[in-house]
Parts: sequence; C-alpha cells; structure tokens
Amino acid sequence: MSKINLKHGLWVMVADGEKALFLKNEGDGLFPNLRLVQEMKQDNPATREQGSDSPGRHNDGPSAHRSAGEDTDWHRLGKERFADEIADRLYKLAHHGIFDEIVLIAPPLMLGTMRKKLHKEVSDKVQAEISKTLTNHAVIDIETMLQAA
Repeated sequence: MSKINLKHGLWVMVADGEKALFLKNEGDGLFPNLRLVQEMKQDNPATREQGSDSPGRHNDGPSAHRSAGEDTDWHRLGKERFADEIADRLYKLAHHGIFDEIVLIAPPLMLGTMRKKLHKEVSDKVQAEISKTLTNHAVIDIETMLQAA
C-alpha cells in the first residue's frame, strides 16, 4: 500500500458490521484533524437471538434417511445488508460531490463485501483500503494509525 495522502478535505469511512463512521479531515497531512460527519448504526444481534426455528430437514433420496439443512446465519446477512446501506450512502455522497477522495477502513470480510457493492463513482474515489476494525477506537487513534500507514 502506498502512503496515504491525508490532505485537507479527505474523507475516511470506518466501519464494521454494526457501525459506520464518516470522518472528514479538517486539518492537513502533517496535522490531521478528523471530524465526525455522520454515524450509521445497525442493531444486529447474534444469530442465536434472531433465529426462531430449528433447521429444516430434507430427504436424501428414496431412503428414509433425512438430513438437516444448514441454519441461516442471520447475523452475517445483517452485516451484508449493512454493507449495502453503507455503499448506497457512499454513492449518494459521491454523486452529490461531497467528497473527492476517501479511505475505507473495515475488517477484511466487511471490506470485501462492501467493495463488491460500491458504485464505480465511489470506487474511483477510493484512495486506500485498510483491513482493520477501528470503529470503537478514539478518533485520535484513527488519525495516528492513518499517519503511520
């Protein structure tokens, strides 16, 4: 990964499966000053708290043997839906010219899911992607990590 240019006006999106922070650099590359512009949250309890039934069963053929179907991972599906919401929000912001460049920070699975859903107008503005979970870190810690990247 090349060095991140923390110029004035750069946007940084920090997300995981339940929370997304949209930050804007009000400082510069030498002295970044990230300010929270928007926060998105999703209530996504564990699958065991969302599922209401046991897995279904199906016949394996002409025999009397029956197999259990795989249980739906509601938590994972919730994270994928949230990635869709984030991608839609980024598209609206980019389409309205709100940001020229953005850095995406998310855990690897979330980053990969989001990358597939990003509109070309957004992906063309992505300056860097960082595979880390930083949503519960202080903004100053995110600034320090970006300077080191």
